[in-house]
Formats: sequence, C-alpha cells, structure tokens
Amino acid sequence: MTHPPRSSTAPPPVGPGLPAAAPGIPPQPGRPASVPGSPARRTAFAEGVDRVRAAATTEPGRLRIIGAVLALLVVAFGASAAWQADARSAAADDVLHRSQPLSSGAADIYRSLADANTAASSGFLAGGQETPQSRTRYENDINTAAKGLVTAAANAQPGSASEATIAKLNGLLPEYKGLVERARTYNRQGYPVGGAYLRYANEKMQQEMLPAAEDLYTTENARLDADYGDATPYPWLAIGLGVLALAGLGWAQHRTYRRTNRVLNHGLVAASSATALALLWLVVGHAVARAELNGSYDHGIRSLTVLHDARIASLKARGNENLSLVARGADTLTVNGQQYDTYYYDFDKDMAALGKGLTRAAQLADDQGGSAPVKTAEGNMAVWKQRHGAVRDDDENGNYQQALDKVIGAKGTTGECFDGVDTSLARAIDHEQGEFQRAATDGEGALAPLPAGAAVLALIGAAGAVAGIGRRLSEYR
Repeated sequence: MTHPPRSSTAPPPVGPGLPAAAPGIPPQPGRPASVPGSPARRTAFAEGVDRVRAAATTEPGRLRIIGAVLALLVVAFGASAAWQADARSAAADDVLHRSQPLSSGAADIYRSLADANTAASSGFLAGGQETPQSRTRYENDINTAAKGLVTAAANAQPGSASEATIAKLNGLLPEYKGLVERARTYNRQGYPVGGAYLRYANEKMQQEMLPAAEDLYTTENARLDADYGDATPYPWLAIGLGVLALAGLGWAQHRTYRRTNRVLNHGLVAASSATALALLWLVVGHAVARAELNGSYDHGIRSLTVLHDARIASLKARGNENLSLVARGADTLTVNGQQYDTYYYDFDKDMAALGKGLTRAAQLADDQGGSAPVKTAEGNMAVWKQRHGAVRDDDENGNYQQALDKVIGAKGTTGECFDGVDTSLARAIDHEQGEFQRAATDGEGALAPLPAGAAVLALIGAAGAVAGIGRRLSEYR
C-alpha cells in the first residue's frame, strides 16, 4: 500500500496555554502566537492604573497610596518654600549689597560733578588768590566722580542704558577738565576770555554731564525698586502647598484614629510637626523680612532720595550764584516778556527746589538724628537767601567788589551758608544711610536661613509620613 509523502516540517506543538499557530505562519520564538480576534495589548499606563485601582480595594494598598501622596505633598511644599525663600533672599541681598550701594554711588557721581563745578567757579572768582582748599576740593570731586564711574562701569550690565551713560560721562569728564584749566590759565593772565571758557565748561556740565548723571541715578533707582519688588512679596505658592500638606496629614491621622482608636501615630505626628514648623517659619520669616525691608525703604531710601536731591539743588544754586558774578550780566533770558539774568534766575529755581526738599526731608525724618541736621540746613538756607539778596543789590548797582566779598570773602559770606547747608545735609544722609543699613540687614537676615531650613524640615516631614504609614502597614504582615 502506497502512502502519501509526509512534509518534512513538523506541525508546531500544541499544548495547554499555547495557542495554535495560524497555517503558514510560523510562531515567533519566545512569544506565543496571537490568536485571531484577540484584543490588542493595553498600554503600560492603563495597566498601572488597573493595578492602583486593584490595590485601592485593600487596606494595605490604600495605605501605600496615602503614604506616597503625603510624602509628595510635603516634599513639594519644602521644594517650593526653599525656591521662593531663596529667590527673595537673593533679592534682599541685592538690595543691601548691590543695587542700593550703586544707587548711592550714582548720587555721589552727580553730587561730585555738581560740587566740582561749584568749586571751579569759586576758584575762578578768587583769581590769583584761589586758596589751596578750593583747588583741593575741585580735584577731590573730579577724582571721586572718576572712581564712581569706574565702579558703576564694573557693575553695569553689558549693553544696558547705564553702560552707555557711563561711557558718555567718561568721555565728557576730560573735556570738562580741559575747559576749566583753560579758564584758569587765562584768568590768571588777566584775559577776559577766561570767563567765556568757564561759562562754556558750565554749559557742558549743566546741559550734558549732569543730565547724564541724573539718568544714571534714575536707572539705578529703578533697579533698586525692582529688587525691593522681588524681595517683599509673600510666597503664596509655598504657603498654599504647606496648608494643603498639613490638611492631608491631619486627615490621615484622623483616619488612622477612626480605624485603630489610637490617638497618636508617631510618624504622622512628627511629619505634621515638621511641616507646621516649616510653614510657621516661612510665614513669620517673610513677615519680619517684609516689615524690615519696607521700613528700610520708607525710613531710609525715601529720605535718602529727598536728601540727595536737596543737596544737589544747593550745589547748583551755589554754582549759579558764582557764575552770575563771572558773567557780569552777559547772559540773560526772557520769561513772559521780562528779562532776567540767566544765573540769578536759575539760582532762584534751585533755592525753591532746596526749600521743598528740606521741608519733605523734615516730614520723613522719624527721629532726632534725622530731623536735627535738616532743621540746621533750613536755618542756613534762610540766612543764605538774605545774604544773596544783598549780593544781588550790590551787583545790580555796580558794586562788583562788594558783591564778590559777600560771596567768597573772609566772613559773613553766602559761602558760609552754603557750607552749612552742605555739611548738614551730609550728616542727614549719613544718618539715613545707617537707618537703611540696619533695617535692610535685619530683613536680609530673616530670609537667609529659610531655604535650607525649609528643605531640611520638609525631608523630615516626608520621612515621618512614610514611617507613620509604614507602621500601619507592618500590622498587616
């Protein structure tokens, strides 16, 4: 009997749990062959959700989920607290060690330039009798301005408006010095052209250099205000997460009590204590820092700004008073159809600004150390205005030498009044600078340890939550 030939390929084994391969399709090694019509394999995420759902049907599974959520909440609170506290601490440090010193430095540049201009005009009026003190004052002012520009340039952001302003001032400063030296040289030789050079130097100072210095001062003040804005807001994100974490820990402890009748779970109590301490530290620390920083602004920065402006106004008034005698009526302007000596007109405007500034400074001064020098400056300003009236009368009546003696003479001069105003304002500025330093230092100190402290307490809280839930899980083994 003849049998049909058999295929050399044996059929795949079929056994329990192994689906039969489709005809003509060999099974893949190590993988069961798919069964026609079977559902597609689910994603890992969907399977994970199913496992979590299945675990949630048992008490140990629910405890594991609760422990993971609590630990995540506490860690999230600690991370946000550390992040926000660090950002505010860095901004407070910038206020104290960077932006405020730069703002004060910009004010010093402005003041030094204005004072140099005043000293130059005073020395010109003295002619060959210029005192060494007047010359030294001019040189010191120029050097102070130059050093201030170097410091400002080192801290200016590349490509910023401040960098361009500093470069402009660095270019104008030697030009101004050259004009002043020419004016002095011609003045000593008795040439009238010296007065023209001095007036040209004053125009360069008033129209180009001082406006540029004022722009730098304004820019640095804006930078200071921005740092205050970054340092003082409350960390609402961290506070919200902290409250949520405490609520979750309280709920977990209440749940444990209802199921076990145990009043305390040591791990959850430790976690709650660490979280509550971190949250309390965060709120109180920021409240203290905010109060101190706001105090440093209200009782320091605002007063300093007003005092700097008043001091600059007094310097400009003194310079215009001197230049009115240098020009001898050569420069005039017309306002509302009436003609005025340019420098006397500007002097009156500067004295009005000085008076307003001193009034505002007296209102802002909150102690005797701040108010006393301002009152002294107000008294000196009143005498200055009286003596200036006599100077103007002599000048307008052709008594030039008498007017000159009342401005730069040996005794009873307007120069004495100006020096009194300047010295008093310098004392007031030093006092308010100290007030700022104390308050800002306290504010920065309240924030400095917060980032590390919040992070450590959050880790302790997370570990306590895990340990507390782990204690409950051990009862099911």
